[in-house]
Amino acid sequence: MRTLEQWFDEYAVSHQNPKNKAIHYVCVPAIYFSIVGLLMSIPSNVISYTLKLNAPVIENWAAVVLVFVLLFYIRLSVAMALKIAVFSAICLVVNFYIGQVFPLWIFSIGVFAIAWIGQFYGHNIEGKKPSFLKDLQFLMIGPAWVVENLFSRK
Repeated sequence: MRTLEQWFDEYAVSHQNPKNKAIHYVCVPAIYFSIVGLLMSIPSNVISYTLKLNAPVIENWAAVVLVFVLLFYIRLSVAMALKIAVFSAICLVVNFYIGQVFPLWIFSIGVFAIAWIGQFYGHNIEGKKPSFLKDLQFLMIGPAWVVENLFSRK
């Protein structure tokens, strides 16, 4: 099993161009955010009926999936898992409120599409294929790489 640092080193190979990096700093969190929104859009009556917490922010399919996402990150780094957990919580709350004023699934699809266009544009500038074409696990490494690069003291 690779360490988080090994994943970052391999991911960084196709993310050297400053414009591509800047695009990723915006688009990767946007994609993560939109996926949370799409998952929150799935009817979750069975979850809310089972848990009976009267807390729609966490009684949804996004929260269920995020538990497994956090397990992936815990395997690599507890500190990174905590950072991703904070970001995930923000995504849950903001998506909940967006869903109160606008159809969340429509908003999420729009963000998702625009962010992926940005990602591919960034890789066109870079001249290298996206890392996830080599290994799908890079779809999980991208958000951690952004967090690490934007908020580390390096």
